[in-house]
Amino acid sequence: MNSRSAEVVICGAGIAGVSTAYHLTVGKGIQDVLIVDERPPLSLTSDKSTECYRNWWPGPGDAMVSLMNRSIDILEALSEAHGDPFNLNRRGYLFATATPDRVEDFRSQGQEAASLGAGPLRIHDGSDNQPPYRLSPASGYKDQPTGSDLITDRALIQQYFPYLSKDTVALLHVRRAGWFGGQQLGRLLLEQARFSGAQLLEGRVTGVDLDGGRVAAVRIDTPEGPLRVVTRNFVNAAGPYLKQVGRFVGADLPVFAELHAKVAIQDRLGAFPRDAPMLIWTDPQYLPWRPEEREALLQDAESQFLLEQFPQGAHGRPEGPADSPIVLLIWTYETQRVAPTFPLKFDPNYPEIALRGMATFLPAMAAYFDSPPRPIVDGGYYMKTEENRPLIGPIGTKGAWVIGALSGYGLMASPAAGELIASQIAGEEPREFARWFLPERYEDPEYQALLATWGRSGQL
Repeated sequence: MNSRSAEVVICGAGIAGVSTAYHLTVGKGIQDVLIVDERPPLSLTSDKSTECYRNWWPGPGDAMVSLMNRSIDILEALSEAHGDPFNLNRRGYLFATATPDRVEDFRSQGQEAASLGAGPLRIHDGSDNQPPYRLSPASGYKDQPTGSDLITDRALIQQYFPYLSKDTVALLHVRRAGWFGGQQLGRLLLEQARFSGAQLLEGRVTGVDLDGGRVAAVRIDTPEGPLRVVTRNFVNAAGPYLKQVGRFVGADLPVFAELHAKVAIQDRLGAFPRDAPMLIWTDPQYLPWRPEEREALLQDAESQFLLEQFPQGAHGRPEGPADSPIVLLIWTYETQRVAPTFPLKFDPNYPEIALRGMATFLPAMAAYFDSPPRPIVDGGYYMKTEENRPLIGPIGTKGAWVIGALSGYGLMASPAAGELIASQIAGEEPREFARWFLPERYEDPEYQALLATWGRSGQL
């Protein structure tokens, strides 16, 4: 068996592993970093993302808002330093409702977010002496407001968002939010890490050797044969394989998987405005079927579920530059816990369900009901903890670390999550909010008591 050494071995070249390598090398000056993956970097789950970001997260505590604010700070600094290679925008997330009772929910969410550090809530209800509403530009992020805008003035809604359903009674525009090119960000981080000393190795981690209760070496199958890498630090950034890799160091990580999908279509009719924010419908809904379609579905036992009420959360956004015809549609209406398996299999009804769900609040999309565009469906596994917060920190065995359970927010959180784990490996004092993400939090009776009262997960 061949052998070599490294100061840190990272299992996984997805966005979490690549960000960790970047912060170790560029940020902490630890040059001897080895990233191991049997697949090309950023190719398993990281390239299936919707590529959005937001600092809009519920409590308890301000940990998630603080993590995301830090991540967005890093994204903006990288964009500024490197000429914005990943096209960072701040169009925002636009939550919409046709239910008058939801207005107070929107207000309380905005107030809670403000108290946690997301920025102020501004009200636009048609009254005098209110701050003017500012529409987000289609590109860029500088000099834009933070916080949120609650719009209940129906005239204002139609003025700025005439493409939404006329039934819309309120909008909540989350401002420090938008999207970016995830692959371009990942490539930048990887290039900078490799320039600063990191190496990328094609291979599959098969085990971790321990000596005296700490990490001593990592065993890897490579195309050239078995390799043993002597190291004192092993980082589990294995994404959907997080739980299996955790067992190499005797850790039973408290994570589970959900399969999530998105559909891309060519919007040949221009039904989805190219300058729109991320559009999110917050009301449960029944899919819009014609009477004859409804009758046909009633006759098919396997299709009758399409007549049932679907949950809130249908959402979508334009993808690419202004002249691109691509639109992304996403709707998490199933959240069963599953075992990660590849290749992925998706509900064949998903494209039509997502399209019809979007048409409920973006009526122009109904033009595709009779001749829908050819869909491209992809996705990946959300690796989650029970309370939907990540695992970032040591995992029992000395020299063993984890960065994972990044759920559906891996791209947006990884810049700050990688910085957190790198600072811990370097022996530095981590940021105060890091304690909320330590795997050892589950051993704290106070945390266990808090979990019993946990509310919203923050997942769309």
